[in-house]
Amino acid sequence: MAEYDLSRTIIPYLDRHLSFPLLAHLADSKHFSDKEVTAAQYELAKGTNMFDYAVNLFQQLYPDQQVPGEFDEKRKNAVLTNERLNQEAQAVLDVIENPDVAQALRQDKNQNLLYLKDNYNANQITALYNFGQFQYSYGNYSGAADYLYHFRVLSTDNDLNTSAHWGKLASDILTGNWTVALEELNTLRDSIDSRSAPSVLLSSGSNAASPAEPALMQLHSRTWLVHWSLFVYFTHPQGRTLLLETFLSPTYLNTIQTSCPWILRYLTTAAILSRKASALPSSSSTPVSSRVRNAIREVVKVIQTEEYQYQDPVTSFLKELYIEFDFDAAQRELALAEKVVSEDFFLSEFKDEFLDNARYLISEAYCRIHQKIDIADLSKRLNLSQDEGEKWIVNLIRETRMGADAKIDLEKNVIEINRPPLPVYQTIIEKTRGLALRTQALGAAAARSGQQSSGVAKSEALSPTVAVK
Repeated sequence: MAEYDLSRTIIPYLDRHLSFPLLAHLADSKHFSDKEVTAAQYELAKGTNMFDYAVNLFQQLYPDQQVPGEFDEKRKNAVLTNERLNQEAQAVLDVIENPDVAQALRQDKNQNLLYLKDNYNANQITALYNFGQFQYSYGNYSGAADYLYHFRVLSTDNDLNTSAHWGKLASDILTGNWTVALEELNTLRDSIDSRSAPSVLLSSGSNAASPAEPALMQLHSRTWLVHWSLFVYFTHPQGRTLLLETFLSPTYLNTIQTSCPWILRYLTTAAILSRKASALPSSSSTPVSSRVRNAIREVVKVIQTEEYQYQDPVTSFLKELYIEFDFDAAQRELALAEKVVSEDFFLSEFKDEFLDNARYLISEAYCRIHQKIDIADLSKRLNLSQDEGEKWIVNLIRETRMGADAKIDLEKNVIEINRPPLPVYQTIIEKTRGLALRTQALGAAAARSGQQSSGVAKSEALSPTVAVK
């Protein structure tokens, strides 16, 4: 399934340190040769201060060649730079960690800087930023996070603060501190959304953005943030719901449609994974927003709109199920989507949950159209054996609202759905809704049949001409 791998598409929007986990995943997936993956890792590593790692990769790539002497020279320079930056940063850190200074500091950063300069001659706050950035460059992410945090507390430089935000977020992601990473992500998002002229995109490992229109700069910043947020949203316990809240907002949905339509795979997966959350009653102790509750509907609209730009088995599954109403095609796409999800870096941990929720969506759509359902037929559509299908359907009826309306006839091996009578006005609404759904399904089926018959007729009409030639 290498044709559906998005690593090459996503990596250009990541810091080089965030790219290493994706490349390690590619090495495990075996879709690309070990030499290709190692070469990519080496190209990234030699731009950092992780010299031992870079040397190890060089020796794997070129076992018969001598390690370039430039690595030793760079290592010596890095050691000297580390000692110098450490001394400068420690001088500032010793002052701000003094209990008397901590009590004297206020919310106003300008007053704090003036106080430190007058009383302690500590006016080189940027030393904290420089040392934090240097530690990040050689892989000490926890140390980088600490120094960048202290710098942000004191600094009044908006550009460096934004850069420190990105560095702190990357450090929290790479250390697996997901709760703090989520807070940092939200803070950075608010900073990007509130600034009329967004500043530098990244904290390290990338070129500074050239001067451009503020709106374009903001679009670029949001595009990078969307990609970085995948690490957090697909690891934090509440991440999928939070992803829907963010990505379905008009601002970020426009960003996805304009700059990165491939993110639709993750938006679609999050909508499917959040099916249970969206099915919770409104009186639940954990309120669910209307955006999450209607996520499937909104995502289907976006998939239909952006089909010309991007589609894969995950998005095609919802398209076939809710736009084409083709259950056979949805079944085929689900089988492919299962492989795509299992091999995706961000989604592989959710394979079983994805399948369970996707089967629920198929069952729900199928039961809305039919009143008597053959269990063997439904099991086939769910890509399950008959025994597995029976167990799955029984659990589905037991766990969902179908339990009050559905009964299983074991002799006929069918499910009979007896919906309770509704008030007259509600009956009219439901019948109208059902009629519209059935009409749309029949229209889609008729269109497919017409295309197939016209294709056959066209081929029959052309065959004599071909024969004459």
